[in-house]
Amino acid sequence: MTVDQPGERLAAPLPLQVRRRAYEAVQAVLSDDHNYERGVEGVRAVAEAARTEHGAVGLAAILVELSLRLASALERVATDQEICAVDLAEVWFVD
Repeated sequence: MTVDQPGERLAAPLPLQVRRRAYEAVQAVLSDDHNYERGVEGVRAVAEAARTEHGAVGLAAILVELSLRLASALERVATDQEICAVDLAEVWFVD
């Protein structure tokens, strides 16, 4: 997947569009919990659609939205487990 073509000017996505694409990406993974490859293909399709519609700016906006939502979820889980969210993120993402 290439990002933007030189000289290509695409409209920045609206916040509602960003949230919708972020939700579609998460749904693609969660709805196919028995088929990893199909879930990954679904997320790639969402990313390609976002790239086509809004270019690199749209992809970056979706990444920010997903990161903020994941951080919020990690904070809730960490609070329930009485640990620091940063420590929980390290356990989840750092090998």
